[in-house]
Amino acid sequence: MSVIVRFAPSPTGRLHVGNVRTALLNHLFVREQGGEFILRIDDTDLERSTEEYENGIREDLSWLGLEWDSSFSQSRKFDAYDAAASKLREMGLLYACYETAEELDKQRKLQRVAGKPPIYNRASLELSDDQKEEYRREGRLPHWRFKLSGGIVTWNDLVRGEQSIDTSSLSDPVLIRGDGSYLYTLPSVVDDIDAKITHVIRGEDHVTNSGAQIEIFRALSDHLPEFAHTPLLVGKDGKGLSKRLGSLSIAQLREDGLEPMAICSLLGKIGTSDPVEIRDNMQVLASEFSFDKVSRAPARFDEDELAMLNAKLLNNMPYERVKERLDDLGVQGGEDFWKLIRANINKFGETAGWSVMAFAPMAGQIEPEDAEFCALAADALSDELDADSWGKWTSYLKETTGRKGKSLFMPLRMALTGRARGPEMDKMLLILGAEKTKARLRGQTG
Repeated sequence: MSVIVRFAPSPTGRLHVGNVRTALLNHLFVREQGGEFILRIDDTDLERSTEEYENGIREDLSWLGLEWDSSFSQSRKFDAYDAAASKLREMGLLYACYETAEELDKQRKLQRVAGKPPIYNRASLELSDDQKEEYRREGRLPHWRFKLSGGIVTWNDLVRGEQSIDTSSLSDPVLIRGDGSYLYTLPSVVDDIDAKITHVIRGEDHVTNSGAQIEIFRALSDHLPEFAHTPLLVGKDGKGLSKRLGSLSIAQLREDGLEPMAICSLLGKIGTSDPVEIRDNMQVLASEFSFDKVSRAPARFDEDELAMLNAKLLNNMPYERVKERLDDLGVQGGEDFWKLIRANINKFGETAGWSVMAFAPMAGQIEPEDAEFCALAADALSDELDADSWGKWTSYLKETTGRKGKSLFMPLRMALTGRARGPEMDKMLLILGAEKTKARLRGQTG
């Protein structure tokens, strides 16, 4: 059996780390299985769904490397949903309800007082045709509920193990609103049947929904996918991320300079038994993925950990993978310069600053008490530089001035780079060259 999965975002906003983790786990699973990854755009909410957000979703997934094999939009399948709704009505499993929101709220309160679960009491099933006609004359538009069996629904969840839902403890779910628009449940089931989805991989907040959805699957078809409900993301403090999702959108992380594989490495490893380590390509991540490794505990998303992984990825990235990006930023120096600075950057955009330092004219930063020492250093530097020049030069300055350690090296570093930390100075000296080095040591622009 060919594995087919789907990721189903709604184009009502940009993707954030929470729903991207769901996309990633679908992608890793299906790529390891050699199956098909479908991008389904859940745009049945025509008022809130926009083309801009849909394009943003596609852009974010492509940037992350989560390419899909096929795609479709729910807004083009209303005929299929209408046909499914008609079938359920004919089976007596989809029935009209006329209660207002206020009446439903009152009903729930009365049930709580009576010690009963606050679920829908199915009063609309007892309505006569005359009563329904009276409601229609009042202008009430019916919403439509699916009639649950009241039995136990069980399945073997690939993450949570054996699961059971007592549908007698649930309200019959509303599938169609009073204005005729569809809620998530029915279109999702219809699409999973039509696309022959073999595995539904999603967050554990859908576990209870699965009981009702499985009954709808069984009513409409013989097809039933397997389910995997993964723990939700929390912050490093253990609290939910819902209030911070704007700052954790993929668009924002991209704008902040994070690398796609740093994000995917973190999201692919947190909440599993694997150590959180950087991976430089999706193939390796996919080969290491297994539902057996996914923990039942919440997955902790730590932005500090993401920053660390991002720096580690860049610190080991070969020149061939960044050459075009360096050219786009106007960074000079080629492979030698990249190898020199990569261990000193946390985000790729920082390369531009190092390039300006190394190749653009700038005056050295010299403290007054170090001016005489730096001028002496300029006079002592040979016009011909090689790999041994830094060591010979600083040894001479140490013997001549008596300076050593920080008092010897820090004034030179600050005069030449304007930074207290950075790449190895023996190599930086060769990048700068003798003329520029001497000018900066003398407090001149070089």
